[in-house]
Amino acid sequence: MVELTVALHRVFDSPEDAIIFDVSHQCYTHKILTGRYKDFSSLRKHGGISGFTRRVESQHDYFDNGHSSTSISQGLGLLTAWDKIEAEQRALGRNPKSRKVVVVIGDGALTGGLAYEALAHAGQLSKNLIIVLNDNQMSISPNNGAISRYLSTLTMTGFYQHFRYFVDGIVDKIPNSKHHIGKLIYRMKRAVKGFFLNTNFFADLGFEYVGPLDGHNIKELEENLRRVRRLPKPVIVHIHTKKGKGYSPAENDPASFHGVGPFQISDGKMEKFDTLSFTEAFNNTLMALAEKNDKIMAITAAMSKGTGLDTFARHYPDRFFDVGIAEEHAVTFAGGLACGGMIPVVAIYSTFIQRAVDQIIHDVALSNYHVVFMFDRSGAVPQDGETHQGIFDIALLRPVPNMSILSPATALDLSLCLMWAVNAKRPVAIRYPKLSCPSELPSFEQGICEGRGVLLKNAEFAPELSVDFEENCDKPSEKSSARKILLVCTGGIFDETLVAARNLLQKGVNTDIYSLRFVKPFDEKYFLSLSKNYDEVAVIEDGVKTGGVGEYIENLLFEHNFKNVKVFAFPERFFGHGTRAEVLSDAGLSARKIVERIVGAGL
Repeated sequence: MVELTVALHRVFDSPEDAIIFDVSHQCYTHKILTGRYKDFSSLRKHGGISGFTRRVESQHDYFDNGHSSTSISQGLGLLTAWDKIEAEQRALGRNPKSRKVVVVIGDGALTGGLAYEALAHAGQLSKNLIIVLNDNQMSISPNNGAISRYLSTLTMTGFYQHFRYFVDGIVDKIPNSKHHIGKLIYRMKRAVKGFFLNTNFFADLGFEYVGPLDGHNIKELEENLRRVRRLPKPVIVHIHTKKGKGYSPAENDPASFHGVGPFQISDGKMEKFDTLSFTEAFNNTLMALAEKNDKIMAITAAMSKGTGLDTFARHYPDRFFDVGIAEEHAVTFAGGLACGGMIPVVAIYSTFIQRAVDQIIHDVALSNYHVVFMFDRSGAVPQDGETHQGIFDIALLRPVPNMSILSPATALDLSLCLMWAVNAKRPVAIRYPKLSCPSELPSFEQGICEGRGVLLKNAEFAPELSVDFEENCDKPSEKSSARKILLVCTGGIFDETLVAARNLLQKGVNTDIYSLRFVKPFDEKYFLSLSKNYDEVAVIEDGVKTGGVGEYIENLLFEHNFKNVKVFAFPERFFGHGTRAEVLSDAGLSARKIVERIVGAGL
């Protein structure tokens, strides 16, 4: 993207002209060129600049983009608004400057249905929207699908490009050429284009097509962009680039370097951690289940490596489907597989499943199809900021009939939940964080009882503190008057809840934990009988409070005259980038803040 971004800023006048980056992972050069070089060391750090375009950072950033395939719709809307304002100014006798909108979209993002809808509308409106299609044959995982193969074979010779601009140059010098011979010239160009290129999807939609161009040749890019700027119709500028260009480790392993952590610049060696992640725990269990059950099929949306399904893909290629950046299709496709007797397991990040809520409701839950959804990156997500926090899945899906939602707290817990889900005969969603799995505790070994969570007494998770607590309460009267609290948590925030519980024990508060293995269904009778043993209940949820399971439990307890209950969850606002600990602290969900709120004010 370096050469392309330089060329764009040399040809177009940002921010008077708008340069819109789809997804906007690729906006780093843009940020450096628009006054943020001095802040670049803070990139993706708490309080620093975002890894995506962000309106509050700069007038050069028109949209907060972190999800795919949105840019063409955004650019077309912006250009339409500007054209209206320009027309109004001309009607008043003024001569406003014509502003341009340039959209930069990758071939991976072009697999998203929203991009196709916008392309069709842009061709219909026939406005001078300039779309730069960056074709590097990569998204997060290697691209799949017909459009990717089409772009790989789409060629227009240099002869055609030179001929075309030669003809344009001659026609522009002929007075009234557009009125008298415009149609003839247009037909001739189409005939020449047809000779060199049998079909062109973009031309059929009404776009002028330019390319493919060498995306690393600044001179060629500038020359063509200046010509494109003058055209009175929508244009596709198709460029070929190499992901990681100029840095051989990234060129050789573009998938790993898509969202990279710390690494050695000299050889590209990345930090490795020995701990088991929830993603790896999911993959291990799925592989074991798939070996015994050939009806299990895996689906992802351009996230085979990120969701851990790359191993499954290698072992069972005929049962694995990467549909590209097309979450809606992934879900409805899974419904079709389930209707045909298969057991589809759909692994998609929590933030991206938001795009397919209608499909989950209409194409899966309504018919009660047996589809297993694995929501990776649920809860607090580090570094990526507002667009990637996985805090809305519970609130979005809890009201959906037939849907079960599970929230495992450890690797063993996740394994048990997935085994249950594969045999559940109805839609099930399992949510888990981007995190290393906590250490196992014996209580999580117990078999699954639908609707119930896992109760952990303090003697199990903090025996040394539990003993001290009992020794300090020699008299029965002292024991009965001691404050006794139950911390109820979703699995994704179990680690922080565990630390908070141990800190409360140190402060003399008798604390147990109830891990919500089941967010839905929820065994109300069992939970109410359990709650009677405690003076206070605090629900800790790594999701948004409004519409979450915490609100539901709070209302349930209130209805049964249990008033000492508090809900700790994400407040109704967007949360920026930072480490997981920093994001949780901002939301008041760090272990320290949980303890402060419980000890400081009581419930």
